[in-house]
Amino acid sequence: MFIKELDIISKKFPEVFQDDSTGIEQKTFQMEKIMQAFKDLIALCGDDPERDGLQETPYRVLKAFLEYTEGFREEPKTHLEKTFDVNHRELILVKDIEFHSLCEHHFAPFFGVAHVGYIPDEKITGLSKLARLVEGYSKRFQVQERLTNQIAEAIEEVLRPKGTMVIIEAKHMCMCGRGVKKSSASTTTSSVRGVFAHQSDARAEFLSLLQR
Repeated sequence: MFIKELDIISKKFPEVFQDDSTGIEQKTFQMEKIMQAFKDLIALCGDDPERDGLQETPYRVLKAFLEYTEGFREEPKTHLEKTFDVNHRELILVKDIEFHSLCEHHFAPFFGVAHVGYIPDEKITGLSKLARLVEGYSKRFQVQERLTNQIAEAIEEVLRPKGTMVIIEAKHMCMCGRGVKKSSASTTTSSVRGVFAHQSDARAEFLSLLQR
């Protein structure tokens, strides 16, 4: 049962089976149980898991979740370790970094943009590395507040800048598509470190560039 599907998953996500903490046989057994559980969930919701459109859905959902959570199988802050010797001591801001994540409370999507800025001290990193940092932490079960802090903390730890500021704007399907169903609601969170926390003119520069 599910032999073909498990073979495809093992080839697409080999890192899942390279974790020494759980044996390959146990992980295979877990995946079989998960796919069976999705079949049971489909039936519980009132549909037929054996009908044409749903027969492969348990496999597709499992594969999708492994993709949604790829950030657990990497250490995102290592992207920042590639640095450059450039004499720049002013604000660096990367705006509108798109991300998609999963709310850990309902496994419902939340998505939006991250604005990431820092004032270097001695080290700068590649602009794409900031985007990879956001991607790595967002591809986990998350809450927006933690995601915001993790991005800022990684920059502080690896680059040791004079200041770091991260703002995330996102829409949450657990609020927009269910529950109170406020489809226009969005959430903004920030994490402010170093000179941005202590100097209003530094924060004002960040926010001014953000609004352009």
